Amino acid sequence: MIHSTIKDKRIAIIGLGYVGLPLAVEFSKYQLDVTGFDINKERVNELSSGIDKTLEVSKEELANASTLHYTSDIDALEKIDIYIITVPTPIDEYKTPDLTPLRKASEMVGKALGKGDIVIYESTVFPGCTEEVCVPVLEKYSGLVFNKDFYCGYSPERINPGDHVHRVHNIKKVTSGSTEEVAELIDQLYATIVQVGTHKASSIKVAEAAKVIENAQRDLNIAFVNELSLIFDRIGIDTIEVLEAAGTKWNFLGFRPGLVGGHCIGVDPYYLTYKAESLGYHPQVILSGRRINDNMGVFIANKVVKLMMKKGTLKEGAKVLVTGITFKEDCPDIRNSRVIDVIRELEGFGLNVEVFDPYANPAEVKEEYDIDLLKELPINNQYAAIVMAVAHQAFNELNWDKYASENTVIYDVKGKLERHLVTDRL
Repeated sequence: MIHSTIKDKRIAIIGLGYVGLPLAVEFSKYQLDVTGFDINKERVNELSSGIDKTLEVSKEELANASTLHYTSDIDALEKIDIYIITVPTPIDEYKTPDLTPLRKASEMVGKALGKGDIVIYESTVFPGCTEEVCVPVLEKYSGLVFNKDFYCGYSPERINPGDHVHRVHNIKKVTSGSTEEVAELIDQLYATIVQVGTHKASSIKVAEAAKVIENAQRDLNIAFVNELSLIFDRIGIDTIEVLEAAGTKWNFLGFRPGLVGGHCIGVDPYYLTYKAESLGYHPQVILSGRRINDNMGVFIANKVVKLMMKKGTLKEGAKVLVTGITFKEDCPDIRNSRVIDVIRELEGFGLNVEVFDPYANPAEVKEEYDIDLLKELPINNQYAAIVMAVAHQAFNELNWDKYASENTVIYDVKGKLERHLVTDRL
């Protein structure tokens, strides 16, 4: 049921990526007036024609979103009541938060902001960012006064790209607002579309902190098993077998080793450590976990090279196949994929690396990593090594005998194949 204070509100979603589009479609299901805004005109045209290249929303859902209107026209934001900003929050080459997209989105919204309007941020940030960074931009470009003329809220996104089970409507939503009244209205807004309920945080900072530690916690858990993998490799025992044995205890956490990339887990911890360091505290555990995870690509490549050396196949120009370049399985998202670390390290040994990924967009891969994806796997083309980097379901059906000889090194990063089929695994 739509609350009376919500049903007449005009909503704008700023940023129509993996987070913004599903959110906009969900609001439209309840016949709310939704404007989906993105500065990428190609993205707007694609969605207007009923196509979502991120694969997060189906054609049927797009077709049924009758109250959702797509635009890249800034003027369309003039009559909006509630702005929800879902732009990326990456890090730069120095692993420092890059707030450029957030600042630009705030500047744009500030120019359209009217009295009584509400701006809600969903992008992952450090605690205090909304009020310390975004609000001053909104005030500057609107000429309005915060918590008098306009209000803010923060409700962290929890979308899991490629996951078609956990969606907007069945992931509990954390909400917050800059005043008690606004916090309640924002909570009611999200309660309209989230069937499993909401959690109203006591402040915007609490909500911001809750989000950033979700991914930092996962990052640390993966770092722990990655470090175990480094240790067990030296001992000479299989990490997956150890984890399966330990997993027979009821309270053992079932994390697996792997490459940690993407726009969340591999990025968000740096937002928290950035804030901590600005306050004079140098985090130990969080940054240690980050260092371990950031170095796993180099470890994997070096392990493959050592295995090739043992089999006598290590030579200049030897062909290596890497399957998968997206940051996770069954998802076309290539942002901050750490598979590239494996590829570059292998190339550094003079190996000829070919990459195959039926989920990734070839043009995006070329632009981002200067790699030409294989259009298809060449039949009977035998490789000196095969690195199974991403566990796409499509790879489960491949007959690896077509691409591997008796001396081919097969290294399974994700531990998805049966042990006897691979030379080694992480």
